[in-house]
Amino acid sequence: MYEAYFNNKFTNALVFYVFLLLLILLSPFLFIWELINATWSFFQRSESMLGKVVLITGASSGLGELMAYEYAKRGARLAIIAIKEPESRLENVADKARELGSPDVLFLFANVSNVEECRMFVGDTVKHFGRLDHLVCNAGIAAIYSKNIDVTKFTPMMDINFWGSVYPTHFAIPHLMKTNGKIIVNASSAGVLNPPKGGFYNASKAALISFYESLRFEVSPTITITILTLGLVKTNITTAKYSTTGVGLHLRKDLGAVLPTMDPEPCTKAIVDGVCRGATSITEPRFFKALFLIKFLFPQLHRFYLGLYFPRTIKKGTGAPMKNSC
Repeated sequence: MYEAYFNNKFTNALVFYVFLLLLILLSPFLFIWELINATWSFFQRSESMLGKVVLITGASSGLGELMAYEYAKRGARLAIIAIKEPESRLENVADKARELGSPDVLFLFANVSNVEECRMFVGDTVKHFGRLDHLVCNAGIAAIYSKNIDVTKFTPMMDINFWGSVYPTHFAIPHLMKTNGKIIVNASSAGVLNPPKGGFYNASKAALISFYESLRFEVSPTITITILTLGLVKTNITTAKYSTTGVGLHLRKDLGAVLPTMDPEPCTKAIVDGVCRGATSITEPRFFKALFLIKFLFPQLHRFYLGLYFPRTIKKGTGAPMKNSC
């Protein structure tokens, strides 16, 4: 029995290293293939958004707001969704989107973690515009996890980050089928790289990636799904309402020099450009793709650099939202 176990263990290790060696040998060809595809995408015809209907959740601030403006510049009609709060800027976002070129903007207040409210705002969008072309599942919150914090406080994060995308997707699919539409999901690189102290946030984003990777095979080629795995982008993704007991994220001050952050405006332009050209996955900043590769091929190195730039302790009492977040 021991000999059989040893042989099996040896065989497993041998197969792994053989495949790894083959991957290394093939990597130049794979790189060329990736380069060809990337170059070809620039010559593909971009979808005209003039008069088309785009529904965006989490549109009162951050990337959701900026994506609304980017679609507005292309002449899209918009339905923008956000939770109703005293400080909500959703109506202002609607006004600016009209100024930037959107011929019609519908703004609705809803909680994406409530299935009936999702049914209603998808239905209201189709009733108002008569169609739906793009669904942008952007709504999300983030907070830092610690083993000393009551884990039940993180239930809203999974409800909003995961179900808050799945619910509107469920109700939008019949309408997107009619228009050969698109679903855009803001899943985050955290769902791949798993930075420390973000356990529940990472899990919610990993769940999105897994769900939509499976769904794309069920709805393709009629509906195109684009999964966003964004890295360090200068935008807020938490609200005080959902932050966990005043716990904030603090990275080393020189992190930006090693892993440059990306301004949100060029990020949203790259996203909408990619979506209109039919991209099925978008990673910005692009160098995060290299981090994905390191994570899977060299996990020890991945854990090493995470340890350098993420603290092992959480600074309490700040209450600050995360400015630079995966």
